Amino acid sequence: LKEENASLRSKINKLQIFSETQADKMRKLERKLEENKIKEEKEAQDLEAMVQHVEQNLQLMTKRAVKAENSATKLKQANALLQVQLQNCRTENEALRSGQSASLAAVKQNADVALQNLLTVITNSRSSIKQLVSGAESLQLVADLLKSIDSISEVSQDGQ
Repeated sequence: LKEENASLRSKINKLQIFSETQADKMRKLERKLEENKIKEEKEAQDLEAMVQHVEQNLQLMTKRAVKAENSATKLKQANALLQVQLQNCRTENEALRSGQSASLAAVKQNADVALQNLLTVITNSRSSIKQLVSGAESLQLVADLLKSIDSISEVSQDGQ
């Protein structure tokens, strides 16, 4: 009985040591489990923060894309308006060029008419100038004759 008692005590001691070892392992595993839970919670929070950041970036990019599309639409409209204005300017230039050709022809014709009129005036004025010079010469002759007559009359009055 003593031997059996000693054997049982030995088994009990072994079982207690085994039990303490198992309890230590259990505590270590519980600590590890707790650490893993904390780590997983932190990773989950980090992941959630990253997801929120990505969502914010996505919203910002969406806003930028909408803004860019609006800007592109406005630029397309402005471009279309400028194209119309350019076409109008080209048409106006064509009209001005054709009108300018017609204007140049009219100016040339007017210049030819003015030249003909000027030549006629020059010819007429030469004739008038010749008549005027001739008349001036005649007047000079008459003036000279009157001086001569005046001189003769003075000599006659002095000589009488």
